[in-house]
Amino acid sequence: MQKNIINPWKWQSERSYVQAVEVLNPTGTLYISGQTAIDENGVSSDQDMRSQLIHSIRNLETVILKAGYELKNIVRLNIFTTVSAEFFQNFDILQDWASKNNIQQSSTVLEVTSLFETLKIELEATVVR
Repeated sequence: MQKNIINPWKWQSERSYVQAVEVLNPTGTLYISGQTAIDENGVSSDQDMRSQLIHSIRNLETVILKAGYELKNIVRLNIFTTVSAEFFQNFDILQDWASKNNIQQSSTVLEVTSLFETLKIELEATVVR
C-alpha cells in the first residue's frame, strides 16, 4: 500500500489533519462504526467531554488493533460532537494521540443535536492496509 498526503496549504498541519489522503494498492480497508465512550458492558459514559474523548479513542484503538490494522493507517476520521466548543477545548487529546501514532488523516468535525444516551463524542474512521 502506498499513501500520499495532499496538502496544498500549510495551516491544517497545526490542526492535526490533512486535506486529502490518496491510497494506492491497498490490501484491505476497514470501515469502523462510530466509537463512543461505551464500556465493555454497553453502558454509556456520563462523564465530561475530556473523559469521553479519551474513552472513545481507546475504543477506536481496540477495534483497529483487533482487526489487525495499524493506527498510523487511519486515512479518514469523522468526529461527531454535541458541543463543538467543549470538543475543541480538549482538542489537545486528539492532537497528541495523532502525533504519537503518526496519524495523518482527512477529517470532518460535525456538531450534532444529540448522540446515544449521555454521549458527547463519536469517532468514525476508515483504515487501510
